[in-house]
Amino acid sequence: MSNPDELLVALSAAVESERSNQMSLTVVVGGAVITGRLAPEAVWRERVAEVLEDSDRLGPFAGVFARRPRENGSGRGEAPTHLHFHLARILQGSLGIPETGGMYRVAIKDVSAWTVGDLSYFDR
Repeated sequence: MSNPDELLVALSAAVESERSNQMSLTVVVGGAVITGRLAPEAVWRERVAEVLEDSDRLGPFAGVFARRPRENGSGRGEAPTHLHFHLARILQGSLGIPETGGMYRVAIKDVSAWTVGDLSYFDR
């Protein structure tokens, strides 16, 4: 979307203000379907930093995520610009990649369609 969906921005702002990670959402971005739960940016950054710290090769990058977000982010009077997913999967056929869920950051302006809820596919 060239202009971010105001309702999606408001939903993201509510997640940020409540500091909740229970909002399930499914979005379409560049033709990919991503489904999972939204997390506040600060919580998302902390979790990514923790995962990186546990890696011998990627540990040095943890500090990038541990830093506080710049003042143009959500929760500081300005509208959020990104969605922060955790336990998220990219849906491909009957699979969700990765199976256990991952951490994705998606620009709200790039979302072409969305729905509330976490989609799951079942092979029948």
